[in-house]
Amino acid sequence: MALQQIVEETVAGLGYELVEIERSAGGLLRITIDNPWQEGVDRFEIPFVTVEDCEKVNRQLMFALEVDGVEYRRLEVSSPGIDRPLKNDRDLARFEGELIDITLKAPMGEAAAGLVNALRKKFRGTLEKAEAGEGWQIVWSDAPEPKPGARVSKKRPPVPLQALGFTLDELREARLAPVVDFKGRKPKTDIGEK
Repeated sequence: MALQQIVEETVAGLGYELVEIERSAGGLLRITIDNPWQEGVDRFEIPFVTVEDCEKVNRQLMFALEVDGVEYRRLEVSSPGIDRPLKNDRDLARFEGELIDITLKAPMGEAAAGLVNALRKKFRGTLEKAEAGEGWQIVWSDAPEPKPGARVSKKRPPVPLQALGFTLDELREARLAPVVDFKGRKPKTDIGEK
């Protein structure tokens, strides 16, 4: 049986979702798991993966991999962390509205039309459904963030937003942007509200 299938079946059998399998030099086999998500459920209602969850999956995987004769030196099971990889449409739907980082397989080239550097491949923006209804896009502004404590004139015109539509086939990598807010999670509000 293939490694991917063994790991997927074991992880799913324990009630978790497989995020990523990575083999590293030196025989390290790294498995990333998450709690499953159902559409329509706020992602903050889903509990985080705990150390105990990782230990439980690790014990079961060690047994399953030994039975199937999979070679590895060290097994590591972990949660996806704050920069969780986004691998499929289900992941993108789960994190719609969040800040993400994407890396394209090829630079923008002529499609940039002078709006961004033609060699640019990395973007950070808010993940949204594409306006056409098919696929995804990120929306961002290239305006510099105001410095802490700096006054921003209300007369200053807003910097235009840019959007980039993409498909999973065009991506080398997509991840949640690792943003840490030590003041706690704030509820989303309309831009006009304070």
